[in-house]
Amino acid sequence: MKKLLFVLVAISLFSCKEESKVEEAVAKIPIEFKVERFDRIFWTSKPEDLQKVKAQYPYFFPSHIPDSILINKLKDPLLKELYSEVQMQYPELGKIETDLEKLFAHVQYYFPKYKTPRVITLINEVDTDGRVFYTDTLALISLDCYLGKDHRFYVDFPEFKKPEMERNQILPNLVTSFCYGKIASPTDRTLLSAMIYYGKELYMKDKLIPEYSDADKIGYTDMQIKFCQENEYYMWSNLVENKLLFDSNPKNELRFIKPAPFSRFYIEIDNQTPGRVGQWLGWQIVRSYMENNEDITLEQLLAMDAKTIFDNSKYKPKKQ
Repeated sequence: MKKLLFVLVAISLFSCKEESKVEEAVAKIPIEFKVERFDRIFWTSKPEDLQKVKAQYPYFFPSHIPDSILINKLKDPLLKELYSEVQMQYPELGKIETDLEKLFAHVQYYFPKYKTPRVITLINEVDTDGRVFYTDTLALISLDCYLGKDHRFYVDFPEFKKPEMERNQILPNLVTSFCYGKIASPTDRTLLSAMIYYGKELYMKDKLIPEYSDADKIGYTDMQIKFCQENEYYMWSNLVENKLLFDSNPKNELRFIKPAPFSRFYIEIDNQTPGRVGQWLGWQIVRSYMENNEDITLEQLLAMDAKTIFDNSKYKPKKQ
């Protein structure tokens, strides 16, 4: 037992030392950008200013939309109220801008070919499907989607989706967008493949926004994270015993992967579970794999198939 404890402590110290080296290197990467407040530029513009604004931001103005529609938007009382609420919540970006700088530095450390993108904030009429967008050249943030879970504009949203509307989800959402196309698509429809796909995405958040809590990375509350940690063994055992890991039934993704009020093990305490526990478990598998395969790079991990990761992860949650 003493020998095992020594090995675990040694591994932990080595890991901390390596992480410290990474953060030191990241801190030396020069990052320069200026947040462009398109939300202000458009919503304070006058009809005679539109051509100039359209020339500056052509990708926000499809050619088939006439100026008359844009002018009507500027006069819409509800949209003007939405703009006022955004300005009240975000007179300045403060910590968000600092976090963006750190994010871009981490991206350049792990993906050197990606340079600092142009950063633009906007209002998209609370279209949550397009709340953020992050490519190699452009990062868009729809501030009206992050006014806080209790904001009156979100009253009709399902309760389980409201935490997504907090400002602490801006950076995690940007990483999710950045991951698009960089993680190899699952080679099959098994639950395990879906779990590890999202586990890779969450592991990317470990690396790109390391200062964020696990709760913020996955969009859980602290209590939901605690539940997962305390019940990891039982959740995992349930999936194994019911032979769900290699099952290709698409309903499994609805039960354990997709956003939902809770996960569906079909047991009495289901309503105590957070939704998407399959993603959380996949995250722990990926973490275990990387802890036991330190020579694997982040890009190699993203390209790797789920079975290879699982077979070499040594993942085995302990009963508490």
